[in-house]
Amino acid sequence: MDKIDHHRRKWLTLGSAAIGIALLPGQAIASLSTARPRILLLNNLNTGESIKAEFFDGKGYNREELVRLNHLFRDYRANKTKTIDPRLFDHLYRLQGLLGTTKPIQLISGYRSMTTNNEMREHRRGVAKQSYHTKGQAMDFHIEGIQLSNVRKAALKMRAGGVGYYPRSNFVHIDTGPVRTW
Repeated sequence: MDKIDHHRRKWLTLGSAAIGIALLPGQAIASLSTARPRILLLNNLNTGESIKAEFFDGKGYNREELVRLNHLFRDYRANKTKTIDPRLFDHLYRLQGLLGTTKPIQLISGYRSMTTNNEMREHRRGVAKQSYHTKGQAMDFHIEGIQLSNVRKAALKMRAGGVGYYPRSNFVHIDTGPVRTW
């Protein structure tokens, strides 16, 4: 009798899981089982440039689109470009999913050359000497139409790197470094 009950429980559990999956919307099932393109819409607030980039085609990163994104994230003060860690774009894409938005991301600061970073350190508080911005692994931004505190909460929920919150300056910082917050 114990064997029958145990076996029956397994079948009931599997059946319940199957019914649960069947009740999910078709789009949710598709997103769980198939790789999808990842598209970002960004505005660089310092240069006025905008970009819509499909940086991941569902199978791999699109090099041409990454080059375009690297240019948008450049240090506009020194006109220097660096390869941005593609995981940063993945974080942004995931963040938009958590927030349920495809609104444009307003880029405030991406890559910074060491010269720019050092100049900023002389005139502003809170600029790190070994900033992840200088490594192409960080950005400061907000998302059009989304409350900044909600952007922060979603970024913290991801536990995917550093998250800084600057409500007075109207931006959130994310990076691909270790998980930490300030």
